[in-house]
Amino acid sequence: MYKPAELQRAGEIIRRGGLVAYPTEGVFGLGCDPANREAVLRLCQLKLRSWRQGLILIASRHAQLEGWIAPSPAEADRLAGDAGRPITWIVSAGPLAAFWITGGRDSLAVRLTQHPVAAGLCAAAGMPLVSTSANRNGHPAAQNALQARRWFGEDLHWICGGATGGLGSATEIRRACDGQVLRGSAAPRRT
Repeated sequence: MYKPAELQRAGEIIRRGGLVAYPTEGVFGLGCDPANREAVLRLCQLKLRSWRQGLILIASRHAQLEGWIAPSPAEADRLAGDAGRPITWIVSAGPLAAFWITGGRDSLAVRLTQHPVAAGLCAAAGMPLVSTSANRNGHPAAQNALQARRWFGEDLHWICGGATGGLGSATEIRRACDGQVLRGSAAPRRT
């Protein structure tokens, strides 16, 4: 388990606009304050990824997503359900969800994380966090802190240690309005 004092330090770095790497359910992630446009754009530049692709927010509890999402009743029901595994939901965006997070869409990808380090980091920062895989666009995601350090080095302001949750890949993505799988084992294959 990561030390609480170190999570507090990482949370402080995020509040000041820093970029942090941390373990999630499946892979190591990169994160920052979603309301800090400069930090988000730096993160996208570091990944060689366009902000237009949109980003995922993780939170340790539903209340952290207030204002970021505006779920319909059907979306709220799916978000409240317990799937027994981590799922990233595409939900109607709320007034706090700026274009640099949504990619200009009217929806936002969110996940309530149960991973102890990722959830602890959200709690320490006092906000939901941008959560995108720790990799350059088109390359495999980091599976541990050492890989994240090798690939991103001094471009990151903090790297949280700890093990991933063991999924071995990014989490499943579903639309909250109808439950359709967009990424994951049950997603339709593109031909």
